[in-house]
This record gives sequence, C-alpha cells and structure tokens, in this order.
Amino acid sequence: MLAEMTERRRQILKLVIQAYIETSAPVASDHLVRRYGLNVSSATIRNELAALEDLGFLTHLHTSAGRVPTDAGYRFFVENLMERPSLTAVEQRAIRHEFYRAHTALDQWLDLAGTVMARTANNVSVILPPRGAAARLRSVHLISIHDMLALAVVVFHDGMVRQQTIAFESMQTQDDLMRLATFVNELCHDASVAQIRERLDHVPEHVDAAARQLMDLVCTTMRQYEDALDSDIRADGLMQLLEQPEFAQTDRVKQMLELVQSGQAIAPLIPLVTRSDGVQVIIGTEHERQDMRDMSIVLARYGVDDEIVGVLGVVGPTRMPYARAIATVRYIATVMSDLVGELHGEPRNGAESQIQD
Repeated sequence: MLAEMTERRRQILKLVIQAYIETSAPVASDHLVRRYGLNVSSATIRNELAALEDLGFLTHLHTSAGRVPTDAGYRFFVENLMERPSLTAVEQRAIRHEFYRAHTALDQWLDLAGTVMARTANNVSVILPPRGAAARLRSVHLISIHDMLALAVVVFHDGMVRQQTIAFESMQTQDDLMRLATFVNELCHDASVAQIRERLDHVPEHVDAAARQLMDLVCTTMRQYEDALDSDIRADGLMQLLEQPEFAQTDRVKQMLELVQSGQAIAPLIPLVTRSDGVQVIIGTEHERQDMRDMSIVLARYGVDDEIVGVLGVVGPTRMPYARAIATVRYIATVMSDLVGELHGEPRNGAESQIQD
C-alpha cells in the first residue's frame, strides 16, 4: 500500500485532511485546485482522490462529490505527513507564566492544566491526578476549631491535600495539637496505610488516645483517597465541545460529557499511556468502545519517573487538529512533570529548555 502512495498522493491527502479539519465540509477536487493553486487539472486531482479512496484513506459521505478522511487516513497523516508539532515560544512562555504564578498546590495545577489544554487545543481536556503505587503520607496538620474539635489537614506524598474534622475525647489546646501532629509526622512520614497500621499496632501503651485516634483518621483518609483516585478524572472544555459541528445534537453532547467525566472514555487507555513514553494518539475505530468510534484521544503521562504518574490529554472528534492537540498535550505534560517533581524535591528541569523559536 505504501508503495502506491506517490509523492503527489501524499501531498493531496495532506491537503484534504487539512481542509476538512478546518471546514468540516467534504473536500472536492475543484476546491483543492482553487484553494492551493495546484498546477494540475481537476480531472487529475479526481483520479488521485479516487486512488486514495481505493487505498482506504478517503471516503464519500452519502452522495457528496467531496471526500472526507477515514481513520486510516488520519493515522497515515499523523505518522507520515504531519509536521512535528510544537507550540510557539510565545505560547509556551504564556502557559508557563500561568502555572508559575499559581499557588503551589497540586489541585490548582490540575484545574489549570485542564483549562489551558481545553483552550489551547480547542477540545475537551481530561486529566488524572498523579499517583504512586500506594498513597503515602507527607504530613498532617491540626487546627483548633473548638475545645475538643480540630481540623486535620492531611498532605499526601503526591502533593494532594484532604481535610477532615476530628473530635477528640478530651480538650486539646493549639499547642497540644501541634505536639500531637509532630509526633504523628515523625512516626509516619512517607508511610503507606499498611505501614501506619503496623506502627499503630506497636505504639507504646503510654501514647495517649489522641495520637492513636489521629493515626486512625489519617489511615481512613488515605484509604478513601486511594479508592477515589481511579475515578478522579477531571474534564474541562464544554464550550469547546459545543463549538464542534459534530456535536450539534444535544443528546450526543450529553453522551460525550458522561463518557469523559465518568472516566469511561479514557480508563481503558490509562495502563497503555502510563507504560509508554511520549504522546499517544487513539483515532476513532482504534478505540475499543463502540460509542467512542467517532472520537480521537490524545494522551500523555506526566509525573516523576515511574514513582508518581498521572495522565492528561484532550478528547475530540476525529476531525481534530492533531498537530495542535499533540503539541499542547506534550507541553502541558512537560510543565506538569516539572511541577510534580518540585513537590517531591526534584528541581524543575525548566520548560525553558522546551521552548522552541
């Protein structure tokens, strides 16, 4: 098949896909000649379009005289015809500035990443928070609310924060709470739930009930966090979705949002992405879900090596501007990896080095 892809056919396929992505209208031979000033006749272009259709890269829509790309055509475009995508230096600096002026909190970075990806790629964004093999405690802090009531702020090793109220059996001053938190932090820093439970079983008898109660609360909070991680897929870009002609029908928009927000759209792909380097592109019928066969997904992993890994990307119709989507996902993954690394004591390698003029 590739031997039949002459240079002219490659160029025509590239132009058809670019035109269809831009207009969402089937592309006819006359349009190609006029739009791109091709030095061949419309009849010659029609013959080449027919050949590309025979090769499986183009198809007809109903009785239209124009052609539209098939999933195989998009795949050939992404792998062989598309220029290496990158955001401009100005865009990269602007995005980096948005992240670096935000507060040093993973939750805020996740929300910002979703917003920036949706806006830049003009499609729906998805992001799964980073996680390790098991949740680990970084620290716990206690803030007095009342004599026997406090707010426990549990900080995980991956930078996520959860808050729980805790009612003690005896009065606790703020100084008491500070001493209690210090004890638990020294005993349980960087520990998993199983490790904290084991240490709790071996805590000396003289340790008061408040410390045991706090350690038990930390374990419960960490377990709840682990259980929720796999379904904690955040989505952004409703307006971008509504602007796509493929989603003119309200029912399809609702179905798409449910698939994305529930995690059903990308959950089967997470193991593939977390084991892979670079950006992964899943086009239409390559997706195992029948209700995702008219969609494409661009995903990448981010995080710290294989220790703490998350997934982010964009979802949209197969008529997706792939170069833009891939460039956006790649760059945001780089920035998020830097930020997650900093949370864990790794110096930022600097998105500066990723800027290309």
